[in-house]
Amino acid sequence: MAPRDLVILGSTGSIGTQALDIVASHPDRMRVVALAAGGSNISLLVDQVDQFRPHFVAVAKGEPSQIEDALRSRGVTGVNVGVGLSAIVEAAGMLDENGVVLNGINGGVGLEPTLAALASGATLALANKESLVVGAPLVRAACVRPGQIVPVDSEHSAIAQCLSSGRHERGLTATRVTGFTEVSRLVLTASGGPFRGKKRHDLHDITPVQALAHPTWDMGPVVTINSSTLMNKGLELIEAHVLFDIEANRIDAVVHPQSIVHSMVTFNDGATIAQASPPDMHLPIALSLSWPDRWDDIEPPCVWDQPTSWDFEPVDDETFPALSLARQAVAASDTHPTVMNAANEVCVDAFLRGALPYLAIVDTVSDIVSDHEGMTEPSLVDILAVQQWAVEQAQQRTGGS
Repeated sequence: MAPRDLVILGSTGSIGTQALDIVASHPDRMRVVALAAGGSNISLLVDQVDQFRPHFVAVAKGEPSQIEDALRSRGVTGVNVGVGLSAIVEAAGMLDENGVVLNGINGGVGLEPTLAALASGATLALANKESLVVGAPLVRAACVRPGQIVPVDSEHSAIAQCLSSGRHERGLTATRVTGFTEVSRLVLTASGGPFRGKKRHDLHDITPVQALAHPTWDMGPVVTINSSTLMNKGLELIEAHVLFDIEANRIDAVVHPQSIVHSMVTFNDGATIAQASPPDMHLPIALSLSWPDRWDDIEPPCVWDQPTSWDFEPVDDETFPALSLARQAVAASDTHPTVMNAANEVCVDAFLRGALPYLAIVDTVSDIVSDHEGMTEPSLVDILAVQQWAVEQAQQRTGGS
């Protein structure tokens, strides 16, 4: 069988680099035809191009000549280089139904590449949860076939695997989870982050260094801060709501500090199916590239010949209100989640710069969400305008620009 064509968006980030590790260890499975990155780590991007020899490279910012000169010095020729969001969208849309586009871009900017990948007919391995939070109506409408979106987040990959225990055989996000009439609830697991067990009064003077010290996962700064506030879990709740078409009030979250059980599905008869594997992203990334097949030797399995224990605790919604805010946003309108995500990105940046106290991140986002009037069935132009409004509101309240 010939290898499938692969485009990786966000190739120099955590998801992208791990995906390329998997491709390198399975060279007969995938062929990299395009890479896209933000442009802040050109040396790593050039290393990736040198190793995998894609035909096209896109960066969000920078000078094409810088990349071209670096490639020429390596003896790499025949690579087209593009700059800007339009170039990333071009990369996202260059395959057909036989290819896979991995969207590992961080933030709401990933929406337009997501839409381009879906329009091309390619399978979309989606790590950019913000696409679904920001533009759910557009993403739903852009799908050209059932099961076209394959989740990369470990929680949603776990749910998809658990759903295969149900009566109906479907793709990862095929048609409607409500077609699984035996499904009662989805259960997302959360590590609890660095502040598990803390109360609100313990978090007044939290610094970025403290918030970035995640006990389990090695992630980028924005995702790590979101994990510490549980905003990441709020975004994942919305993602699960959109991916599996199940009401937000039927999606629970539970703190599981070991991060071995990645998520669960509870069925109407009382059975709960859980997916367990070590806290490592290689497995869900590989599965997103290979679905419905499983490749060999992706990561070591759990060990069962030694004593072990797993803990599960309820989420403290008073200290960590992001999950409640996510449910409110979903219930309010199609664009309230858009506002939540855009405002949060600005507030997290302000916290990392020392311009906003830690507790004010979610509080400020909540205030902006409350001020939004909401829209139903927005267009792409509407969503981009709503995002800009939310960004401006957050900048005004955090002293940013």
